[in-house]
Amino acid sequence: MIPEPIQHYLQQQHVPFLRHWHPRAVTAQELAQALHVTGYRVAKSVIVEADGRLCICLIPATDTLDLEKVREVLGARDVRLASEDTFANRFPECELGAEPPFGHLYELPVLMDEGLGVAEDLLLRAGSHEEALEVSVEDFIGLESPRMGSITHGHVGRNTVHHDVHA
Repeated sequence: MIPEPIQHYLQQQHVPFLRHWHPRAVTAQELAQALHVTGYRVAKSVIVEADGRLCICLIPATDTLDLEKVREVLGARDVRLASEDTFANRFPECELGAEPPFGHLYELPVLMDEGLGVAEDLLLRAGSHEEALEVSVEDFIGLESPRMGSITHGHVGRNTVHHDVHA
């Protein structure tokens, strides 16, 4: 279940969202499969430590984070994946591995891969491995004002429109 603080935050900010219940899915690609959509519609949060500060990186489920690109975009000297011990207490109501990309709620900056901007809507983890949120890209950007940049290794065809794949 999506934790109450996340639902309240979105409602308070007047951001429309849809809830999607699904079989337990731990990885972002499993989430895409459970929801019968392409992985390009699912955005995953990756928590990094940049010069000792935590940051949420939001990338397509199909891609992998490129720490060197993150370093360049942030202008940081040192960027590494944050250990779960480092950030678990920042998301107390969330399941580990289901951290939401709502940086304002958790007082963390958000860095969003520009490849996510080609979709109309995003499917996001929101604290649960059994429920996801769907929000428009426009609403998410308006809500979080993320720093945008190319931060993944990416895949061929990422800048084309991808349609849902139904099983």
